[in-house]
Formats: sequence, structure tokens, C-alpha cells
Amino acid sequence: MQARSTARASERTRLALTLSLITFFALASWPPATPAATNTAPTISGTPPTTASVGVAYSFQPKAYDADGNTLRFKIANKPSWATFSTATGRLYGTPTSSNVGTYTSIAIGVSDGSAARWLPAFSIKVSATANRAPTISGTPPTTVSVGNTYSFRPTASDADGDALTFSIRNKPSWATFSSSTGRLDGAPTDSHVGTYSYVTIRVSDGKEIRSLPAFSITVKSNQAPTISGVPATTATVGAAYAFQPAASDPDGNTLTFSIANKPVWATFSTSTGRLAGTPLSSHVGTYPNIVVSVSDGRVQRSLPAFAITVAASSNRTPTISGTPPTSVRSGTAYSFRPTASDPDGNALTFSISNKPAWATFSTTTGQLSGTPTTLQIGTTSNIVIRVSDGQATASLPAFSIAVVSGNQAPTISGTPPTTVVAGSTYSFTPTASDADGNTLTFGIANKPAWATFSTTTGRLSGTPTSAQVGTYSNIVISVSDGTASKTLAAFAITVTASTSPNPSGSATLSWTPPTLNTDGSPLTDLAGFRIYYGTASRQYSASVTIPGKAISSAVIESLAPATWYFAVRAYNTSGVESDYSSEARKTVY
Repeated sequence: MQARSTARASERTRLALTLSLITFFALASWPPATPAATNTAPTISGTPPTTASVGVAYSFQPKAYDADGNTLRFKIANKPSWATFSTATGRLYGTPTSSNVGTYTSIAIGVSDGSAARWLPAFSIKVSATANRAPTISGTPPTTVSVGNTYSFRPTASDADGDALTFSIRNKPSWATFSSSTGRLDGAPTDSHVGTYSYVTIRVSDGKEIRSLPAFSITVKSNQAPTISGVPATTATVGAAYAFQPAASDPDGNTLTFSIANKPVWATFSTSTGRLAGTPLSSHVGTYPNIVVSVSDGRVQRSLPAFAITVAASSNRTPTISGTPPTSVRSGTAYSFRPTASDPDGNALTFSISNKPAWATFSTTTGQLSGTPTTLQIGTTSNIVIRVSDGQATASLPAFSIAVVSGNQAPTISGTPPTTVVAGSTYSFTPTASDADGNTLTFGIANKPAWATFSTTTGRLSGTPTSAQVGTYSNIVISVSDGTASKTLAAFAITVTASTSPNPSGSATLSWTPPTLNTDGSPLTDLAGFRIYYGTASRQYSASVTIPGKAISSAVIESLAPATWYFAVRAYNTSGVESDYSSEARKTVY
């Protein structure tokens, strides 16, 4: 017994150890893994109608919900053939026809969230027949048509039940065609069809019942000729407008076309209106007989009685001439004047002139006086008279004079040259010059300092005097000429002063943005370089440095003596023309 107890005790010990180990391993895996989420099936509810009637719309849409917010899709089993179903909303709808009468069973509508589906209880829909409603037809058919015209009539018909409609006709005219699908009756009778077609009846059927328009008659009438009337004028006068337009109509409403025989050569004629119009000239004097104006409806033509038009000469009316000729012109400049002239009788005009200037030409066709006088023709030509004639009478402008004056205007020159420069510094001055006549300008200089150079193209005076050239250079005169006249600046002097600092060591660094446009806004394509102007007084620059190269945007000016220095930059192009000064910079050298 003790041995068994011991054995049992040993078993309990092993069990305890085993449990301890199991407990240990369970604790070692804490915390436990999160269980996977559980899908909640969607819900669907609703009570569908179980009856429907022919011709009446049926509709049912269930309500559905998904607690997980999943997208829902609807499905259906045993959908009626006359209905449509939306898988997005679950809506079942449609309008049954008489061919759909009967019971549609085991219809089931369900919804799914992609994992689970739920269904409404299966249901039936019984489609019942309704009493047929007869179709309707309306319209008022035309009861007459003329030979040569087209007859057409189409009734209006409908069916409350939506049934297909078919049209039929009784006593259809032999010249007409009829459409059983639209009820349209049309045709074009000829002369052999003249007469009355009675008891024409158009009917419509929905397959069960028939409805008819009231019986009607169509009378085919013979074509009726158009009418034309009017009394044309039988006289016309040279230079006066002639016009005649007849009145015409057609009882059948046909389109009318006009024609003419023996039309006068001076007149025009409209085939759409019958209008005869024109203005005879003196060469058309005479009688134009047997003129006949006619109108046609395409089948029958009617004409006015033949008539004649006698064109009589008229007493001549004098032509007119007007205009104000220029009375002066500069030598080297083109002169031009052309008068305005007309003749009330429409006669051809010829121009003439008295006392024409020797330097001018004159057109007898247009009356234009033109030419370009030279300096040798400076002076006044007087009593010039321009006339116009129609061959019978003449009209003139008042006599006038043309004075040829000197064409050249002297150029202008301006500018204030600097009057001092420090030895070892660069001196520069360019005057501003222009010529009103646009002539090419040439510059000159008197008493140019020996240390300076001068441009005859731009008038620029520049140079760098040395200490050996200290002194005053007087009576300097810069001039400009256009080849005929010249103008000068006031005489001036330049004083070269000795440098106050034998070893100037100051410097200034300048930077700028190269320009890209001319002053008129056009692209700058000929930039050649820059000139830095500087001096010890604001806007009074006594020295300059030329920096060629259009891509340069900075420079260092060295060897500046102690002073406050002022700097400005000007761009120049390949022709040497300079821009305006830039904004001024300042630096004090100590």
C-alpha cells in the first residue's frame, strides 16, 4: 500500500511538473495573439408588390445595410422578362404589356457584401390584363392640290396602352402613295388626274380597335397660269436712271421666273424680279423696240405687251472739279496733288493744265500733278490752272502757285564738355547732334589738344594727358555738318591739372547689368561694349575707361587719388552710339 501511495505520489509529482512546465510555456507566450475580425453579414428588408397591371409601371427597391461598411451588390433570381434589375440598388422595375399577362413565381432578391449574402423571402408577381384603350388619330388633310404641285398629309396618332400602331386607307387616290407605318399620304398629280377624289379615309389600329379620321375629298385642279401686269416707261434720258419692274403672281403658288426679249444694251434685267434698269449714255440715243417681259410658273408663260424705249439726248451738264493743291514743297521732296472730278451725265472726262511747273508731270486721265523739285528749281511757279472737260463743257480749279523752298535744315548740336582733367586720368566728351532732314552728319574740331583724339563720326573727344601736358587748352570748337550746313558748340577750354597724389592707390569696383533692348523696345543686337565715366564732381566726369565686350558686367577702376569719386556707365554699339548715363555711383578714397 505504501509503495502504491509512493507511486501515486510520484505520478502527482510528475503531473505537477508537467503542469508547471505547461504553465511556464503559456506565460512565456503572453500576450496572446489578437483574433481575426469577424465579418457581419448585411441585412435586407422590404415587401415587394405582388401584382402588376398591363400598361402600368411596376417598381420595388429593397432596403439594405452592412454594419462593416462593405460595398453591397444586389442579385436576383427568376427576374420577370418584362422587368429590369439594378445590381447597384436592388431596384426591380418595368411596365408589362398585354403579352406579359400571367404569374411570375419564385422571384428572390438578395444582397452580398462579398463575404456573406442575405435574401428576401421568394415572392411572385401576378400581371393582370387591363381593358384595351383605343388609339387616337387627328389631323386636317388638305382638300385641294393643283397639277404640278405636291400633295402631302400625315396624321397624328397615339395609343394610351403603348401598343404598336398600324395605318390603313380607303379610297386612296391613284396618283398618291400611302405609308402604313406613319399614315403619310402624298403624291404629285398630273393633268390626267384632274378631278375630285371622295371618301378618302385614313385609319389607325392598335391590333384590337380601329379609329378613323372623318372621310374627306381631294380635288385636283388644273394648273392656273401666272399673271403679269405693269406699264413700263417708254422714254429715257441720257444720264438719267431708267427702271421698270412688273407685278406678277401665281394662283397656285408656284415659283415664278422672268425673262426678256430685245433687252436694251444699256440695261440689266433680273430673272427673279423682272426688273429692267439702267442709265443710258449719249451713245445710246435712239429707240429700242419690241421689248417683251414675260413670267413663267414652269408650265405656263404670260407676257406683257411688247413696248419700246426711246432714249433722248439731254442738255449737257457741266462736270465738277474740286480739291486744294499744296502751295509749297521742299527741294528734294515729292509733290503730289490729284483733284476730284465728276460728270452728272456720266460722260468721259479729260484733264488739262496751264503753267505746269517744269519739274512736274501731269496726267490727262486723272488730273494728278506730281514731281520732285531739286535745289536748282527753288522758286515759285504761279497761275497754275487745272481743268476738266466732258467734251462739251469745261470746269477749272482756281489758279494757284507752288513755291519750291530750300530743302535743307541745318543740324543741331548740344552738350556741356568737362573743362578740367587730372593728369593721368582719361578725359571724354561726346556731344549730342541730330538733323531734321535725316542727313548723314560729320563732326569736326578746332584747336584739339595734342593729347586727345577726336571721332569725326560721333564727335567724341577723348584722351589721357600726362603730367607733362599740365596746362590749359583754349578755344576748342566742336562742329557738326550735314554736308550743306554746319553748327558748332560754344568754344571751350580744358585745363589739365597735376595729380595731387603722386602714387594714388585707391580703387573702386563697379558692376552693372548689360542692356538687352533699344529705347524703342526693339532687341539690342549690336552691343559692342561699355564706357565708365568718372570724376570728382557729380555728373561732371573728367575721365573715362572703355571696356569692349558685350558680356562684361563689372570692372575695377584703380589708381584713384584721395577724393570723393562719382561714376556712371554708358553702353555703346558697333556704330559708336552711346546710351544714356546709368544711375550714378559714389566712393570716397582716403
